[in-house]
Amino acid sequence: MSTTSRLVPASSRTLLLTLDAFGTLFHPRLPVPEQYAATAHQFGLSPTAITPNKLKTAFKDTFREQSRRYPNYGRADVLRGQYGGPRQWWEEVIRGSFTRVLAADNPTPLGEPQQYEGQMHNNIDLPAGVVEALLDRFANSDGYAFYDDVVPFFQRMRKLKAAGKWSYDRIIVGVVSNSDDRVPAVLRSLGLEVGDVRADQDRSSMELPGFEHRAGTDKAHEKSFVELSDQNLNIDIDMVITSYEAGEEKPHRLMFDVAKRQALLVSRPWITRSTKFSAIHVGDDLQKDCRAARAAGWQTYFMPRDQFVYYEDDVKEIGGLLDLMDKLELAP
Repeated sequence: MSTTSRLVPASSRTLLLTLDAFGTLFHPRLPVPEQYAATAHQFGLSPTAITPNKLKTAFKDTFREQSRRYPNYGRADVLRGQYGGPRQWWEEVIRGSFTRVLAADNPTPLGEPQQYEGQMHNNIDLPAGVVEALLDRFANSDGYAFYDDVVPFFQRMRKLKAAGKWSYDRIIVGVVSNSDDRVPAVLRSLGLEVGDVRADQDRSSMELPGFEHRAGTDKAHEKSFVELSDQNLNIDIDMVITSYEAGEEKPHRLMFDVAKRQALLVSRPWITRSTKFSAIHVGDDLQKDCRAARAAGWQTYFMPRDQFVYYEDDVKEIGGLLDLMDKLELAP
């Protein structure tokens, strides 16, 4: 049935439910340093020279430096044609991490430049294929796994959608994440059906180089809106809003404004002046997820997973995604 033939209720309730990705839906299958080390060993690097303990500090320092030099995966420089985007960003993190480890084992003579500092730390010659292997690994289920409650949560959501047993007339589920555009590929590889709606804060966002192939045409973008507005019951996550494509990182409110604008666009056949529109965000970071979304006018739920976080404000906390269904009156 086409969207134009659907009857819009005189008064309806629409829920926009967004979830953080890393640390909320999925986590590294093994600690990142262990995965880096194991991959390096497969390509011939010495298990003695390259260890998870050495990589732990090296990765942390390299990631922090890279984030400072090229915020949001170098997006601003990408738009000026001066940077290659997330792929180059992560290539430099990978090379920098291994170079720091190797440089620590082979320090330069006194008075010579420290070759692992700044951009020079990307000049190491790694075995052919190791960088590409790590980029691919962290774009699918080889590198990541869902938390135990994620699959049951989306299974129940599908049943509720099919049966129409919820207190909302319409639910849009999205992901809002400080990450690059590999998030949809990770979610799909882990078994979820993910829609095609992305951030399009400006038209250049459709042309940003990244990991995910984008059609880049108005017709393709419009098609994804039509599919979503027709309430595609086989889709688990309707839209993915990443910081790289949106233009800012949480806690900037632009992330949440873009998510809400996209939800309103795809709900045009259903939204009327009498529609009650609720926006709720769930995440594991107190500042970037909960307080940031609340400042943008959203309701929020803090889901700290395995960490203990002390706080004094009135943030609502839940123990897992299945608890969320009761909070949102989604149970049949």
